[in-house]
Amino acid sequence: MHPVLFHIGSILIPSYGAITAFGVLVALALAQRTAHIVGVDAAKVWNLSILSLFAALFATRLLLIAANLSALRNHPVWLLGLGMVHHPLLAGAGAVAGVGCAAWFAHHNKLPFRSTADALAPPLAAALAFEQLGALAAGSGYGTDAAPSVGWAVISTNPLATIWSGTPLGVPLHPVQAYAALAFLALAVLLWVWLPLERRSGDVAGLFMMGAGVAIFVTEIWRDWVGRGSLFHGAIDGPQIAAIFLVLAGGWILREDKFASGQPIGAKLSHSQPPPVNRGAS
Repeated sequence: MHPVLFHIGSILIPSYGAITAFGVLVALALAQRTAHIVGVDAAKVWNLSILSLFAALFATRLLLIAANLSALRNHPVWLLGLGMVHHPLLAGAGAVAGVGCAAWFAHHNKLPFRSTADALAPPLAAALAFEQLGALAAGSGYGTDAAPSVGWAVISTNPLATIWSGTPLGVPLHPVQAYAALAFLALAVLLWVWLPLERRSGDVAGLFMMGAGVAIFVTEIWRDWVGRGSLFHGAIDGPQIAAIFLVLAGGWILREDKFASGQPIGAKLSHSQPPPVNRGAS
């Protein structure tokens, strides 16, 4: 594991922040393509994505500052780094801020909610895959102890992984971050393939929520639960609770609703609709 990607003078560029930032750039580029596929204004989707990203970063940074105020007084240069601590509480705060900002922007700019959510679903899944790869490089969000028969176990030897993320050193661990990255990558590919197909608007977003919920719930089985919260005497942790709500919300969106207003992408005008009038004709 390599928590630090490289140095710029006295400033460390953590692997987690750099890899996650690259994933964000990939997601932004994908969002331009998916916006065209669903017929949404790509420029507005770009602005929505940028504003939501900054809202999420602001929320997570604010929470980090509040939780580490004494340490930042001694090392204020840490605020200039690209690194962000990988923690489910930070992820939740960023998600709430980002979704709230996206909903506000979509409403203010009269973007169709369902189609816009469809356009954002594959890029979000891809970004989550890169985020988990960054966590793997940093050793954060580490897995449980792996048995000797697990030949793909990872062993952290960098003390910074322990300082930043509490990762145990010299212990074979399940690379749960890689499990999650593969799950999110597969979800991104599935959503990308399904996006142009005839369907109701909102279905891709619903599938993303269900797929992400399942991926989070299952991979948490191999993730160390320290600091992640738990219920029922450790039977379920905090991210798994959030995953259940994601699956339920996605199922609600995907439900058969005869009153749903979403129209299939690429649907042609019905025969009852008159053809468009060419006002320039003589």
